[in-house]
Amino acid sequence: MSKYDYLVVGAGLYGAVLAYRLKQAGKKVLVIDKRSHVGGNLYCENIEGINVHKYGAHIFHTSNKEVWDFMNSFVEFNRYTNSPIANYKGKIYNLPFNMNTFYQLWGVKTPDEAKFVIENQRKESGITIPENLEEQAISLVGHDIYEILIKGYTEKQWGRKPSELPAFIIKRLPVRFIFDNNYFDDKYQGIPIGGYNQLFDCFLNGIDVKCDTDFFKNRDYFESLANKIVYTGKIDEFYNYKLGKLEYRSLRFESEILDMPNYQGNAVVNYTDLEVSYTRIIEHKHFEFGTQDKTVITKEFSLEADCNSEPYYPVNDKANEWLAQQYRSLSSKEENVLFGGRLAEYKYFNMDQIVYNVLYQNL
Repeated sequence: MSKYDYLVVGAGLYGAVLAYRLKQAGKKVLVIDKRSHVGGNLYCENIEGINVHKYGAHIFHTSNKEVWDFMNSFVEFNRYTNSPIANYKGKIYNLPFNMNTFYQLWGVKTPDEAKFVIENQRKESGITIPENLEEQAISLVGHDIYEILIKGYTEKQWGRKPSELPAFIIKRLPVRFIFDNNYFDDKYQGIPIGGYNQLFDCFLNGIDVKCDTDFFKNRDYFESLANKIVYTGKIDEFYNYKLGKLEYRSLRFESEILDMPNYQGNAVVNYTDLEVSYTRIIEHKHFEFGTQDKTVITKEFSLEADCNSEPYYPVNDKANEWLAQQYRSLSSKEENVLFGGRLAEYKYFNMDQIVYNVLYQNL
């Protein structure tokens, strides 16, 4: 007889919320994670009294009140509003594309003036059927916005020229003809007061957890511990890459403690030109309106994932999607394994989508 009802492989958001649900249903659960901590990419490291988002900026946002209420039933969220800015060759622009951006680009002051410029640039492009990401972007927002705010950032993020990426990656781009720098359209957004770690402490309270534990280094043993498995890692790794390896993008971070109270005046600044090797700088204290004497900044670099780097998100092109579908077909035949999350489903999910999927998961 197995010691546990469920083994959850991965203590990130999907694994932790599902483990909580299983415990609430009276199941005995073991959660393991190869990292030294729980929380996955949401883990925060306290440095100089600042909750540093160790694996990149994460802002929770949703329009689903049930999801928002569920998260707030564990911890209180602050009123942080995501309003990133873009730095292109030393000039600052507001994101997402809105009337502030258009004024900074062209000096226009009314929606009609902005629409006139964008429509003229779209017509001048002559693009009728976009064949790649570059053409898709220009056909949506015109040449200026593409060159200044999309082209370089996209190439750094994906490691490929926009002209080599499929058009479907950006089916639409958010364009607002109002003076509003709020990046998300969702009704609710914020960050847990005190950081994400305490949220995971609540999810996993009373559940057996083992960190520094790699499922694949002793797979037979861990599979023998439970009747069913919840798997949140790479789907191709679960099948020992027998159909081929899926591609993932990874991130590298360089953090610094600075002896000043405020470095850039904003939590997130994107660097959209190719001359700057990193994609953005995060100043963590601004996520929680910090007033510490020092600050911590992190430069974020995008790169191809390999055996020495963490996979962060799938490469969204046709070849990888085809291979992922073959792996999904295999996973659908598993009777005692549940696959969930970005890596296990090879899909890019926002955090609220992960929570929603778990809340409505048939157990």
